[in-house]
Amino acid sequence: MTPQTHMANDKTLLRMEDVSIVFSSPDEADIEAVRQVDFTLTRGKTLALVGESGCGKSVTARTILRLLDKNARIPSGRILFSPGDGETTDIATLKPDSTAMRSIRGNKISMIFQEPMSSLSPVHTIGAQIDEMILLHENLDKKGARARTIELLEQVGVPGARQRADAYPFQLSGGLRQRAMIAMALACKPDLLIADEPTTALDVTTQAQILDLLRSLRDEFGMAMLFITHDLGVVAEIADEVAVMYLGDVVEQGDVFEVFKSPQHPYTRALMSSIPRMTRHADRQRLNPIQGSVPSPKNRPSGCAFTTRCPHAFEPCASVRPGPTGTSENHWARCHLLTDPEAPRVDGLIQPQVEGTPNAYQGDRT
Repeated sequence: MTPQTHMANDKTLLRMEDVSIVFSSPDEADIEAVRQVDFTLTRGKTLALVGESGCGKSVTARTILRLLDKNARIPSGRILFSPGDGETTDIATLKPDSTAMRSIRGNKISMIFQEPMSSLSPVHTIGAQIDEMILLHENLDKKGARARTIELLEQVGVPGARQRADAYPFQLSGGLRQRAMIAMALACKPDLLIADEPTTALDVTTQAQILDLLRSLRDEFGMAMLFITHDLGVVAEIADEVAVMYLGDVVEQGDVFEVFKSPQHPYTRALMSSIPRMTRHADRQRLNPIQGSVPSPKNRPSGCAFTTRCPHAFEPCASVRPGPTGTSENHWARCHLLTDPEAPRVDGLIQPQVEGTPNAYQGDRT
């Protein structure tokens, strides 16, 4: 699988195709925060977008809803959204304040933010804010909207929903605020729910409850979910597929079990090796931290973004950006190690045939 072959699937709800995002400043050179990103999202499935803080995950998510700052632009690429009404919309071509974009934002695509206190209005009750979302997109009067609000709060597990609807955000716990945010996001039964680090600010018990809730609501509403996180444990818990992002570039995507079992990009492999594991004392091994630090987007290598930290980097890595290479029917990665016969041999990677040794995967490699 490559982004192109996966995107041909009729079940694809959203695909980002070579999308770049640039921020301009009057005093400095432009900064390319996201570079030619490719990934696909399947209807009814959860795709986790994972990577270190600052790699461009949240910027990518906000781009889908056209919620970027005014100094940001999309110089290239397409964001193709196919909600099932027979039409495909290139969101990248829509103006953020256009009628077409407003009909998508909060209606067909909704978003849960990391910190509800900064997303909810402190001077309006929870119920009033959910009512407003329903009245904006649904053909209901105020009484009908309030009934729908209470129903949603009950669906997301808010106890005493009728009374809680009249509470202000500061009167609720962190977990209840997040549930209220989820209720607001689901008000119009979206085709796609974007969850941007929705459990980071919560304690472990509440985090597990929210993950269980999101998983059950996804199945109940039949929606797809884009889950933004830096926590691989959360990815394993909730995702069907995972896309790995580094320095504004998606370097690998595939079935979550397959990527965890056999990561094919050196960055993904390094992430897996740096996770602490509970093992017997005799089986314990030292953690393998990723050497070096993430370069600034101002100094991104023109080739592979991971070049400066990759233990297997060789001649073309610094100057030539690798294309996506299918390593199985449900898995692709961007790495010269997977295509160049002159590349160093690395255990566990599916590499080109060398000296009569057959490659393990003979499908689409372009």
